[in-house]
Amino acid sequence: MAQAPENVATLLATWFGCGKAPKAPGTVGSLGALPLHFLLRRLGPGAYALTTLGLFAVGVWSAQKESDRLAKPDPQSVVIDEVVGALIAMGLAGGGVGTALGALALFRVFDIAKPGVIDDVQHVEPEGMGIMLDDVLAGLAAGVSARILFRR
Repeated sequence: MAQAPENVATLLATWFGCGKAPKAPGTVGSLGALPLHFLLRRLGPGAYALTTLGLFAVGVWSAQKESDRLAKPDPQSVVIDEVVGALIAMGLAGGGVGTALGALALFRVFDIAKPGVIDDVQHVEPEGMGIMLDDVLAGLAAGVSARILFRR
């Protein structure tokens, strides 16, 4: 008998398996946002914003489902939050490939260091919302910083 397909929430939460990387799944998930970023840039700012907002909503749901399934408050395998944060950072930064990569690098710094309120919001309940919110704020901080630093 064939094995059942992977649960949709798990597939999305792990961003199609990026979160199952044995090393640095958050970074792998962030890199997994690059193809979508470049596609959305071609479609324009409206499509970019709507898709990012939709992924945030789907992320809250799928992160919560995966957190419940694994009985962990913020499983390392959940990386849809990194995807959304990276999209926010790169979208706000604008510019070309170099600016996008700079924004992505800054996003990882803010996401890992979690300064100030970025750390605080990760504890918001329900867990799915907290999982997503810290990356949203890290993405906002990285995007604004990249726009200032790299777009002269």
